[in-house]
Amino acid sequence: MILPAVRDPRLVTTRRGGTLTDADHHLLALWAADCAEHVLELFERELPDDRRPREAVDAARGWVAGSLPMMECRALGGHAMGTARPLRGTARFAAYAAGQAACVAHVAEHDLGAAAYAVKAVVADAGVAAGRRERDRQRDWLPAAVRALVLEDQERRDAICWGVFSL
Repeated sequence: MILPAVRDPRLVTTRRGGTLTDADHHLLALWAADCAEHVLELFERELPDDRRPREAVDAARGWVAGSLPMMECRALGGHAMGTARPLRGTARFAAYAAGQAACVAHVAEHDLGAAAYAVKAVVADAGVAAGRRERDRQRDWLPAAVRALVLEDQERRDAICWGVFSL
């Protein structure tokens, strides 16, 4: 479970009664796609012919570019997460990261799902120290416009994101 019981209005789009602008929503989606793509090889080395997680990451970028509708992007995220369900360990977490990235188009708060699952994939593959480096790399790549918001959200939701943001 990576979504909070109480939503932060700063992460809810203005169309849904929050304060998140489209521009910042797009930045969150691109950051989530970067987080997921960084660990995609961990999935692909186990299932190199399964394109669903990569298609989900591409979909997130397509949604931001305006070439893919939100519902299609979300559906591709669901397909990537469907890929993950029967798996275990590293490949599972990497596929979930991709699915979460695509779902940011629907709910911005999935950005932390992509980041958290990416860290979990790295920890499963290479240990806690590597997971810390992955978390720090993700933070370094945060766009300035959403950096403070994401860091606050990581602190707020760390417990429901398996503690990966406080490794």
